[in-house]
This record gives sequence, structure tokens and C-alpha cells, in this order.
Amino acid sequence: MRLVRRLFAGLLVLMLLAAVSGYVLLRASLPQLDGRMTQPALRSETTIERDKLGVVTVIASSRNDAAFATGFVHGQERFFQMDLQRRVGAGELSALLGPGPLPLDRANRLHRFRARAQRMLQEIPADDAALYQAYTDGVNAGLGSLSARPFEYFLLGQKPEPWRVEDILLTVFSMYFELNDENASRESSLGVLNELLNPETYRWLIQSGTDWDAPIRGDIVAPAPLPGRDALDLRKLPPEIFKAARTSEDDGTVPGSNSWAVSASRTSNGRALLAGDMHLGHAVPNIWFRVRIVVNGDLDITGVTLPGTPLVVVGSNRHIAWSFTNSYGDWEDLVLLDIDPDNPDRYRTADGWREFTDAVEQIAVRDGEAVELPLRETIWGPVIDEDFRGRLRALRWLPHLPEATNAGIVQFEQARTVAEAIATANRVGGPPQNYVVADVRGHIGWTIMGQIPRRIGFNSALPSSWVDGAGWQGWIEPEEYPRIIDPPDGLLWTANARTVDGDWLAMLGEGNHPVGARPRQIRDGLRARGALTIMDMLAIQLDDRAWFLDRWRDLLLQLLSRDVIAENSERRELRRLVAAWGGHAAVDSAGYRLVRAFRLNVIDSVTGSLLASVREQVPDFQLLGHSQLERPVWQLITQRPPHLLNPNYTSWKDFLIEKIDATINYYSQ
Repeated sequence: MRLVRRLFAGLLVLMLLAAVSGYVLLRASLPQLDGRMTQPALRSETTIERDKLGVVTVIASSRNDAAFATGFVHGQERFFQMDLQRRVGAGELSALLGPGPLPLDRANRLHRFRARAQRMLQEIPADDAALYQAYTDGVNAGLGSLSARPFEYFLLGQKPEPWRVEDILLTVFSMYFELNDENASRESSLGVLNELLNPETYRWLIQSGTDWDAPIRGDIVAPAPLPGRDALDLRKLPPEIFKAARTSEDDGTVPGSNSWAVSASRTSNGRALLAGDMHLGHAVPNIWFRVRIVVNGDLDITGVTLPGTPLVVVGSNRHIAWSFTNSYGDWEDLVLLDIDPDNPDRYRTADGWREFTDAVEQIAVRDGEAVELPLRETIWGPVIDEDFRGRLRALRWLPHLPEATNAGIVQFEQARTVAEAIATANRVGGPPQNYVVADVRGHIGWTIMGQIPRRIGFNSALPSSWVDGAGWQGWIEPEEYPRIIDPPDGLLWTANARTVDGDWLAMLGEGNHPVGARPRQIRDGLRARGALTIMDMLAIQLDDRAWFLDRWRDLLLQLLSRDVIAENSERRELRRLVAAWGGHAAVDSAGYRLVRAFRLNVIDSVTGSLLASVREQVPDFQLLGHSQLERPVWQLITQRPPHLLNPNYTSWKDFLIEKIDATINYYSQ
């Protein structure tokens, strides 16, 4: 027993030593908050202050010194986050983390963004190059000032690699992955449906809007009629093909960004107001980094930066305030390749046959051998896959072109009016966004921030051949951009859904706009108030009423009639919970979760039935990147046409009751 006690005591000592060592290492990796230091890269004295919430204020004599200081605090506090961002952009996660991220590295390395970034740096303006270099020097100085490497590297048994100037561009490219459809998955899905469904069914199923839409220009798109029996009759198909399969990617998670502006004529204090909330995937730490930058008395800007870049992404410079939401335009196209039957290394272009450009990328893998990734490129972009008919396809995507990415966002810091800000936004290079701005004179405006390709001679919604000279031919000029300044009602709003119609929508294209329920709720909330205040802005931001689900709740309660719940206690309980639901998207509301799950279950099952014949020909088919299924599904379950009912059910009511039971079973597991 004495030996056991000694061993136990020794174990406790080791554990205590490990805990103390871990604590010491964690403290050593924290940033220095007080004192002075000399940094040769700085041209004059620069101050970094932090308030009680840890928000940084940088005070400098030049913008480049401010960039150095911003990089310094990013390097101290967010280097591991920045490292992951650049590795996502470059397809280099496996070198740090091992073979787990290899599939992601393979997919992202396809775009060869590190090589593209290196080439772009050779052409950027001298002022941008100096800003980038100052920031990079600051990042490495901040990282080097830590007494110990960031704790994540200690846990991984790795050392951080220095920041490079090209990593700034890689961080921006990582945001293209976040905000664009880098595989053109929606276009690919629509290409399959366009070829395998008859036109009447395709036009009805792939509608571009719902009754919830609230664009800032235009109105609700008229619904397409249900396809007739001659176009689609599910009763004529073998019942066995209606096997359970997920045919839609809609899991109920919809983008949550929003922004709106109110002109001076609509506010209580006679000043324009702007609200913005940019939602991306939840992460620890938060992707944004709050900062205030004061330069030589000429610049005082408060907002959020993206660690890995020196730029204030969203904020205010005391003259204007701006924010944005993802535009969900169509920023990529699939090009069907015509391969030379006598030489598989050649493809046809408008100028004749051309040989592929071949390359091999080496993907480093921690504690393993490097993986070779052979790649082929065309004049339009990399070859990414084959379609369901075996045709090779190349990808044309904005960030592949050097003109699509620049440091133009820094010019917002100098804008004084809405007009100046909008003119700047139309020249910025980055993932195209809905840009909303207000100024101290009471004006408001909206436009698209980012470069827009000029498409000629093809339908950008579907894969197509460009051998006849069709394709991207230059860029839309700033004066051609969609712009709205000081609308008559004094209101502008965006929340990822469709913002415009007609020629403007044709220019932007349709990526994967979510249903317009959120912007409609914002718009109606603004219109319902009189002279708007800051607290009104906050109330609208915090409005969690789930209006969108009201009719689904009503449908559930209608279906759960007395005879349906009489002999089923679980159905009775579900009805009680749904009836008691207060209509809010509350995390502790069972009624909300049940209604939401029922809706998703119905949409997936209905879509699965409608696409059963497609799945017979393309077994792994999924309808990706299309969030506008609400309208066709609602048309079906309210009009209930017999010829569009899965033949395994005797009635639409039976089908819907089974979906209720499936919802119960899901939450009973």
C-alpha cells in the first residue's frame, strides 16, 4: 500500500507540473499589453491601446505604420486563425494537420491560388505593395514578440511559419471559398435537370423566387403553373423507384447576414442610420477583429478587420458608414469541353484546337509522404470534373482572374459621401457583395461591391460550350453597375436574398439566393415604424419572430385533427407543443423545432419523389445550391394534384401525416 501511495503521489506531482507548465506556456503566448518596444520597420511612434473589452485602437502617423500595428496585434492574437485561413486558400492544411484535410486540400489546390497570388503581386500598384509589406512585417513582429508560440502550435507539436505578403491574397481567396460556389454545384445540378426533365417541369421546379421576396428594385416573381399530367405523372412510374434518398441540400441553415440603411427623412434625429450584421460560420475566435485606426488626425476609422489582411472591411470613417451582405450572384460558369477525337490532350476553342496546360501540385502531408495532384488547365480555367454524360468541364471563376481581386476597399477610408463610396465600391476587387452605405449628410445608397464579368452569348445558369466565342468578355464598367441612391421611401435593405429584377438581375445572375423571408421581415419592420431610432434598429436586429413558419404551423394543426390524434399520444403531444408555440425562433422552443423539422422533411420527401426518374439515371444526384424549393412544394401540398403524388401513398393527407410521424420519430430517437 505504501508503494501504491507513493506512485499515486508521484502521479499527482506530474499532473501538477504538467498543469503548471501548460499555464506558463499559455501565459507566455499572450500578447504584451503594456510597455514600449522598438520596431525598425516603423517610421514614427505608433501606439496600440486596448479598452476594457480588449478592442484595439491604433494611433499612427501614416497609413503604412497603422498597417504594421494592425498586423502586429493580428500576429499576437490571431495568428493560428490566419494560418488556417491562408492554408485553406492555398490548399495546404495537411502540412500542418496531417492527412485528415487531404480531400479539402485536393479540392482547393485545384485552383493553384498560391501561384496566382505570387503572379498578382508582381503587378499590384506600389502603394498597395507598400501597405501589404508593412502589414506583413507587423504580423511577423507581433508573432516574434510572444514569449512562446501560440498554444495551438504547442498542442500540435508544430512551429508557426512566417507570414508572407502573398498570404494576404490567400486570405482573401479563402473568403471566395466561403462566399462563392467554387464548384459551380448549382449550375451543375441545373444542367442535369435541364437535360433530363421536360421544359414545363423544369420551369416549375426551378423557380427563381417565392411570395416572400422583397427586393429593393422589382417585385415578387409570378409563380409558374404546376406541370400537367402530360409533362409529369408520377403514377405512371414504378413505385419501387421512389426509394428514400436525400435529393436536396436544404438542411434549414440559411445565410444570416443583413444590412439596411435609413435616410435622414425617416429618422427621429434627422440623420441617416445604417445597421449591418455579417454572419459567417461560427468559429472560435470570431472571424472578425474589431479595431479603431487613427492616422495623423486625417483618418479616424472604426470597424472590423479580417485577420490576415490590413483592411477595415466594414465600419465608419466619421463621414460614411458601410456594411454588406453576400450577393449570391452567379460568379462562376462551367464550360463544356470539346475534346479532339484524335488527340485527348487537345480541346477546341474559337481559334481552333489547343493543348491543355498540365501541371503537378505537391501536397505536403504532416508525418507522411507528399501527395501528387495532376492538374489540367484551359484558357478558361482548370478542368474540374466530368458531367453525368462523361463530358469534361472547365471552371471559369472570378478569383482566377487577377483583375477580380485588389486592395480597393482601403479607399472607403477616404470617401466622404455616398456617391464617392459607391463609385469606389464598383472598383473594389473581392467576392461581390451587396454594399449599403450612409453618410453624415443623410444620404443612403446601395450597389454591388466587386467586379462583374461581362457575359456574352450563353446562358450563365447552365453548363455550355464556348467554342463559338461565347464567354466572359471583359468587365462591366462602373457606370453600368446597379445603383440605388436615396430611394423615395428612404429605405434600403438586404439579407442575402434577391435584391433586384430585370436587366440588373440578368447582369448579376442567380447564384443561390435564399428565400426572401428575412429581408421582407426587415423591410416590413422598418415600414411599420414612424421616425426610426437607434433602438428601432436594434429591435429589428433582435426580431426572432419566425413569420416564415406560420403557415407551416397552421398546416400541422389542421392535419392533426381529433380523429388523427385520437389513438396516438405522440401526435397529441406534438399538437400540444405546436399549438403552444409563441411564433419565435427560440432555442428552447420545442414547437419551433418541430414545425421547422416538419417543413424540411416535407420539402426533401416531395423533391425526392419529383426527381425519382432523374435519380434512376443519375443515382447520386443531389439538387445542390438551390434554396428556392419553398414555392413549388407549397403549391403541391396546398393544391394536392393526384398526378404529382408519390404512388406509394393513397392521398396527400396520408403523405403529410407520415411526415408528421417521421418528425416525431426523429426527435424520439
